[in-house]
Amino acid sequence: MTSGINLLLVEDDEMLGDGIQTVLARRGLAIDWVRDGLSAMQSLKSVRYDVLLLDLNIPWLSGLEVLARLRAEGNQIPVLVLTARSEVVDRVQALDGGADDYVVKPFDIEELCARIRALHRRHSGLEEEILRHGDLVLDPSAHTVTIQNDEVSLSVKEFDILQSLMENMGRVMSRRKLSEKVYCLDDDVESNAIEVHIHHLRKKLGEHPIRTVRGVGYVIEKPMGGSARR
Repeated sequence: MTSGINLLLVEDDEMLGDGIQTVLARRGLAIDWVRDGLSAMQSLKSVRYDVLLLDLNIPWLSGLEVLARLRAEGNQIPVLVLTARSEVVDRVQALDGGADDYVVKPFDIEELCARIRALHRRHSGLEEEILRHGDLVLDPSAHTVTIQNDEVSLSVKEFDILQSLMENMGRVMSRRKLSEKVYCLDDDVESNAIEVHIHHLRKKLGEHPIRTVRGVGYVIEKPMGGSARR
């Protein structure tokens, strides 16, 4: 769901930068990483990126200086600030300076991916299709699930599994395939993790069926006489 997005990461902390690059690359992102503001400006002039992940405390040119130069040049690339600065005044300064979003370190990688997708959608004018199965409605853009217009609270992993099943209605999804959809390659995944998430989904969704195909995986059947998408 995050694949196909071309990112530039500007981060001078070697350990953090390497970790972000590794995790996001394993999620299907094309990601370049530079360590200072001047290198960031050079990269942005030579490569077309979809989203810029920008630290504020970087050498040569600060993140705010990079942001100011980009906007002065008319470059409207979506900018997501990743910083340890948590004060309201810092947020206001960055957002007023042209940043599109602001995330304080340390952050959750799932939330970061969701924010990247949201920025890319807004900038590209894209809107993911709403998925329906009877009165079960999943909206990927809003990241919501409703039954008879009542919102169902799901964890990130539960949401991703349900979205994968609804995107593939009528097709059996193996446990391995579902695991690839919701976990990084280096995640420490319990052998029964998918079964546990499916169990919780069934309790929360009630009569809406996720059928087990013994020895193969799970499937949500196509709805009778109706479209599965908006």
